[in-house]
Amino acid sequence: MTRQSRFRACPLCEAICGLELQYQDDALVAIRGDAHDPFSRGHICPKGNALLDLEADPDRLRQPMQRLGERWQPIAWDTAFALAGERLAAIASAHGTAAIAAYLGNPNVHHFGSIAYAPALLRLLKSPNIYSASSVDQWPHQFVNWAMYGHQFLLPIPDIDRTDCMLMLGANPVVSNGSLMTAPGIGKRLKALSQRGQLIVVDPRRTQTAQIANRHLFIRPGTDALFLAALLQQLQILGPPRCQHYRDRLDGLDTALAAINALPLDSVSSHTGIAQADIADIAKRLHQAPSAAVYGRMGLSTQRFGSLCQWLIQLLNLYTGNLDREGGTLINDAAMPITGAGTAAGHYARWHSRVRGLPEFAGELPVSVLAEEIDTAGNGQIRALITSAGNPVLSTPDGRRLERALGTLEFMLSIDTSINETTRFADLILPPASPLSQYHYDLIFNAFAVRRVARLSVPLREPHADERGDWQIFNATAQAYAAASGTAFTPLPEPLQLIAGGLQRGHSGIDLTALLAAPHGIDLGPLTPCLLDRLQTADRKIHCAPAPLLEDLPRLVAELGQPATAGSLRLIGRRHPRSNNSWMHNAPRLVKGKPRHQLHMHPDDLAARGIASGSQVRIRSAIAELHTEVLADADLMPGVVCLPHGFGHGRAGSQQQLADALAGISYNDLSDPDALDGPTGNAALNGLLVTVEA
Repeated sequence: MTRQSRFRACPLCEAICGLELQYQDDALVAIRGDAHDPFSRGHICPKGNALLDLEADPDRLRQPMQRLGERWQPIAWDTAFALAGERLAAIASAHGTAAIAAYLGNPNVHHFGSIAYAPALLRLLKSPNIYSASSVDQWPHQFVNWAMYGHQFLLPIPDIDRTDCMLMLGANPVVSNGSLMTAPGIGKRLKALSQRGQLIVVDPRRTQTAQIANRHLFIRPGTDALFLAALLQQLQILGPPRCQHYRDRLDGLDTALAAINALPLDSVSSHTGIAQADIADIAKRLHQAPSAAVYGRMGLSTQRFGSLCQWLIQLLNLYTGNLDREGGTLINDAAMPITGAGTAAGHYARWHSRVRGLPEFAGELPVSVLAEEIDTAGNGQIRALITSAGNPVLSTPDGRRLERALGTLEFMLSIDTSINETTRFADLILPPASPLSQYHYDLIFNAFAVRRVARLSVPLREPHADERGDWQIFNATAQAYAAASGTAFTPLPEPLQLIAGGLQRGHSGIDLTALLAAPHGIDLGPLTPCLLDRLQTADRKIHCAPAPLLEDLPRLVAELGQPATAGSLRLIGRRHPRSNNSWMHNAPRLVKGKPRHQLHMHPDDLAARGIASGSQVRIRSAIAELHTEVLADADLMPGVVCLPHGFGHGRAGSQQQLADALAGISYNDLSDPDALDGPTGNAALNGLLVTVEA
């Protein structure tokens, strides 16, 4: 028996760490970090090791499955593709293409076979009802990028390895591994920053990231836009904008500043919980630092003023002269570009949802409207749904309503590896082969990395004869639909050909041959200023005052006048390295250890309600009442409660043994689909008003 090491990037995480996978003959027996990866340098998180569990998962589907009533039976691939194409074509013919919807979950961006091939199927369907996890996650980022810079993926990334001062809000990258900021081993990077300069964390919870920061300030959930606006006002007192190096490429900066200066922020401290003196001190530190970066993530994006928050962050980095500057925030000039000619720059409000009239962004509607588009009768009602690598019953607002709506569909197709809380409603499940049997290039997270890197992951084993890769499933489903509907479709070529073409569009100087010869990846160097050369606005300027954002400011002012609700608490999310998402709960290595499902609450709030830590509580939101266990947590700001995302398993029909036995409630059974970010309709999951009682 021989033991050998094979190398590839982790397919499960934004950090894209290099992995060394050890095989005994052809059996995967151990995984560790790749010490020779120039970017991750041996770092590995629990998700990397969990690949062992996912590969051996006894609940994992390995052939197409058709549901017949309450029973599932295997079905041949060709028969499955034909069935999918015929059913979808029949519904489109009878009710129009809007009757077919699609939902793409977060894992689609983690595999080239999905992100590069799913769009062709969606374009073929010609449906306005496309949804994804982006609208419960990052739409405010993408919208602001599009509105200011002309492309949804022109995302300025904090230069954390060279900055002298970083202000971080609503983010816990020590746990998340750097969301929209690809940075393997980010804990070490942030510790190095706190030793050489200043790391300031503003968060309603003293998170794992806050614990290594030089300074942590509590903030009331949902008030970050007020704090950021006050910070920008304070910076103007300290001096004029430091953006002379791109002053002639700015449009509307004076308009934006005038609108922000008109906000009545005298009471900002009473609303945010942050003293005016602290706001002034942070502004001074940003102003005096040789280089600085302001960064805000999930806690900001998933609130009612998510887009305003991301806009204000861009203005802060611009005002201090740190936008498009080393040590500030920079665009990654990726080896395989996702911006520029021929890429999806984005658009806004070209159509609206049928029931509530919410605008599309980048070809998608907010997923908060999916349930109502299914269960509301009328022309354009959704009657068929395709899901890919998603579990919206647990991950989108008002999951219980969506759960009921899924049961009314005429046809549901899921591209997934398990029968979970969502796919149990499917008529047909097409399971992709292991990512370890497929070529992969990380299209998105290389482009959002804090350093320019490139790596091709090659198959570690040959696919079995009865397996199909993601790319083959999307191609074949599209072919079957085209044949059944009488439309033309040309399948996309295999991944290596697309990857080679993508590298040719860039100007890194590397090609497919170079990547194949570098199993540990290639380091292309640090980020460099390039934003001005890559702007995709019509006038090639930075648009500092986009109309939808200026128009949303009165809503922020109205918030200032709202009295606090007596006895209410603000609900925020919580993540754990072993429990970021629902898919992680069927892996033994990730569910072991102490339970992590509990509601966390400050000891003072428990005492005020006569609740003992460890007892059962009733938590109520605007849409639901649930019961769960509560634990005291002094790291929370008083008035704030904290619940993890991704729990709520064990529903009838799900077939994931470990997950189904796990305690916990679904955060999204409490989240209100009417609570939205103004411009985008992104779900406002953070800062929900709730009550808690014994």
